[in-house]
Amino acid sequence: MSTLEERMNELKAQAKQNKFTKFEDFTPAESEGILTSVCWAVIEGAPTPRVLLTAIEDETWIDDTAGDKLLQLAWQAPTKGGASEPVAALANDGKRVQAYDLDPGSPHEIDRLPEAKLLVDLIRLQREPTFKWSIKVYGQLQRGFDNFHERVYSSVRDTVDGKNHIIDEASKFLFLEQFRLRHSDKEKEFKYEGKKLTLDEVFRPEPFFEGTKAQQEEAVTKVRAAFVAFRGHPDYKTTDDEGNSHDIFSERVHLDLSVPSNYGTLIKLLQDLPPLTDNQDKPILVGGKQKQGTLADIAGDVLGRAFDVFLRHKFEKEGIGIYLTPAPVKRAMVEMALHDIERFDHENLTARDADGRPSFRMCDPTGGSAGFLVALLPALRRLLDQMNLVDEERERLWNDMLEHSFVAADSSARMVRLARLNMALHGAPRAKIFNTSTSLLTDLLKPNSFDLILTNPPFGAPKAKTAEEKKSVAELMAHFRTDIDFDALKGKGGLLRPSPTGLAMGANPNNKDVWKEKESGVDLSVLFLDRCLQLLKPGGRMLMIVPDSILCNANTKHVREYLIGKKDPKTGEFHGGKAIVRSVISLPADTFKLSGTGAKTSILYVQKRKADKSNPERFADEPQTDVFMAVADTLGYSVKNNTEVYDVPNELVPIAGAYRRGE
Repeated sequence: MSTLEERMNELKAQAKQNKFTKFEDFTPAESEGILTSVCWAVIEGAPTPRVLLTAIEDETWIDDTAGDKLLQLAWQAPTKGGASEPVAALANDGKRVQAYDLDPGSPHEIDRLPEAKLLVDLIRLQREPTFKWSIKVYGQLQRGFDNFHERVYSSVRDTVDGKNHIIDEASKFLFLEQFRLRHSDKEKEFKYEGKKLTLDEVFRPEPFFEGTKAQQEEAVTKVRAAFVAFRGHPDYKTTDDEGNSHDIFSERVHLDLSVPSNYGTLIKLLQDLPPLTDNQDKPILVGGKQKQGTLADIAGDVLGRAFDVFLRHKFEKEGIGIYLTPAPVKRAMVEMALHDIERFDHENLTARDADGRPSFRMCDPTGGSAGFLVALLPALRRLLDQMNLVDEERERLWNDMLEHSFVAADSSARMVRLARLNMALHGAPRAKIFNTSTSLLTDLLKPNSFDLILTNPPFGAPKAKTAEEKKSVAELMAHFRTDIDFDALKGKGGLLRPSPTGLAMGANPNNKDVWKEKESGVDLSVLFLDRCLQLLKPGGRMLMIVPDSILCNANTKHVREYLIGKKDPKTGEFHGGKAIVRSVISLPADTFKLSGTGAKTSILYVQKRKADKSNPERFADEPQTDVFMAVADTLGYSVKNNTEVYDVPNELVPIAGAYRRGE
């Protein structure tokens, strides 16, 4: 087993191979079991951005929070001579060496450390004045959310029906605190038993710990009344394409917690933050006194990140991970999609439609907690920061995109509430996230509307036992036959006529390519694949988690042919399909193990074919090019005792890197 010094020497040797020539060791505040150093190079007389080198004694240190840990260490690096904080890191915990992009909005693994002269490309965000303070608060909030969750679930029981209900309640308190901090005194007024109260008066921890039991219970009643008063505020409404308004919380939603001490504990967590300091640890003064920090002072989307991690981990532990795709998978899908959009379609990012709204739109029709949207936000923002735009124009475009460009839907009202709040904490309180009975049929999602779809739809055939359920499934299947021309064969079946707005998977062909109606037995993932192709604009891109059965089973051959067309035996080219397959990446069997399934899945990346210029109702006959294929055996963790243990490499990182480089 190597020593700390040997691990650090290994890191320095790798840095030297990448043309870094200057090194400076330093000691962080928590230095037990850790050695740290920074390195940089001097090119044409100017120093490059710096890299943090960290040798760790603990062989399980590299996990899904390693990026945040390294970011906190990076902020402690010496800054003499005006040097900036490290923008990237190399970490060695004895099991592996891993590189990280220390992007403040979303620190994450990268497949390799760039050479010194290329490292400047990692600088994508300007440092915010309170970012260092925000990182400290991030850790405090993360621990506080977890402790509150366990408190209500196991020790101070309350009127909730499970772990997910506790998450739901915490989200409502976050909403109230955000509302309290961001609205005027007048807007925070509400009526209670004929009297006028303000949110500032009632939403504080002291009343829930002081006074008589009756007074504490009345404090609960007042906060409940405040929630009812503010839950439908217009700042948190979104409008669909039909002009209909949707609230973040419906009139049926109330605060369900009832134990006063739980109210006080959660409010104290959200309000009892450390005094505000700048990135040099100097107090930020207001009126000659150090300002008390609040959630409104947290830089960027740090608060949203804290909530998203809390939400993802707690839901996965309860086995509802069908909604919550593992972070390594989301990051790889986002990285591949944005690489191609930047390379081939970058003009779409800055275009506007006839009404002046941003033209670029992204959708997840099975949105869950908005995990894909949240994963896309910082990466897309970094991409815009690199584009040649005037600062004011960039900010105006980004703010418009936050309101109009991100769309999701889900059949669970609870998940939609969590998704809306998740997006609000990331700066998008009006994001277009809708509650639907099924995204397969809703008119809220329009054909030919989206440039990018990232999604992980449900798998399995719709269950139909009763006569009513069977009728419902039959009606669903009938909806998915618009691309089948039944008139062509006069009632003996139909012929497939693929169109940019059509659907076909409610039928399947016989060995003579005659398509017959099918009223049951179609996997939902097949229907969602069909639906997502319909929703994409011609030329739009989709990355979807699919069961491997779609890709290789004999009974799904017609799905693959519908997707890319049939192969010409003479030329080897594919003709007649709706899309071009860009990539297929096989995922390990334990990807969704925490969700209770070992189903074998893959990332399917396709691009919808462009429409024929002479006939927009038909597709242009574009050639299917080479397909990038890879197998990820591990995602950075293994599942042991129903817990993610970060003891293996995340093979999606080098795979995504190889895709970007065209290897």
